[in-house]
Amino acid sequence: MSEIKYVKCDGSNKDFIENCQLLDQDLERRVGAVIDRSKYTQYNLTDKIKEAILVYLDRKPVGGGAIRPYDEITMELKRVFVRPQAQGHGIGTVLVSKLIEWAKELGYKKMVLETGALLAESVHVYSKLGFERIPNYGQYAGMEDSYCMGKDL
Repeated sequence: MSEIKYVKCDGSNKDFIENCQLLDQDLERRVGAVIDRSKYTQYNLTDKIKEAILVYLDRKPVGGGAIRPYDEITMELKRVFVRPQAQGHGIGTVLVSKLIEWAKELGYKKMVLETGALLAESVHVYSKLGFERIPNYGQYAGMEDSYCMGKDL
């Protein structure tokens, strides 16, 4: 039986940085021909991330995600990605659930996220966890390719 571990870290962790690079490569492959992804780069830097979780399967990194304060009561979900070899086993759902719990422990009352309208799998996972479509917020307002979601904690 495989061993899955969820490990807290921050944005400077080398495995977290590598996971984010793989996320960017995956997004480029999936939507890069349709969307100019360069406009999102400034919002996805890892150096300001203080709360992240990495997922290890048999001691190998297979996923990760982070939360970052958006305002006094709202935490933003960032950089969630499960590598293809580990997808389809509920790892992403558990990962996002753990990030939600961490945000609650830190005293936040809401969570928001930005994904893409073309990323149906992501929208499905977030919907399953109680996120609903919201108007595009902050830096994503006016970006037609963005699909923003939120939920009360």
